[in-house]
Amino acid sequence: MSLNQDKYHTLATLLAEVRRDVATNQITVAEIRQRLVLLQQFFQEQIVPFVSNASREQMFCTEINKQLRLLEIDINFLAGASKPATIDTRLKIIGDRINTLIKYCEAVMGNEQ
Repeated sequence: MSLNQDKYHTLATLLAEVRRDVATNQITVAEIRQRLVLLQQFFQEQIVPFVSNASREQMFCTEINKQLRLLEIDINFLAGASKPATIDTRLKIIGDRINTLIKYCEAVMGNEQ
């Protein structure tokens, strides 16, 4: 596994852990926010600096960055939700967004093989 593949694998693993905790209600909104900050830091420090601007990976990197920002917005909406149905909807949206992020990581890992 190349260095980049290893980093994307780590990111996907971290995302899967958050997804699991969100799906099983084992995490508070504050903890989700904290984990998101760690995910964003990892992405910005361990992946972004090593992406070639002319590569196909750059496209996925841009999309991952966008989805991480949207995840932050989703978490803010979750924090403001008060009705159980709204909370459930927001948790599903967050889970779906995390699934998208994992698929992007897998796509990059598949492209490098």
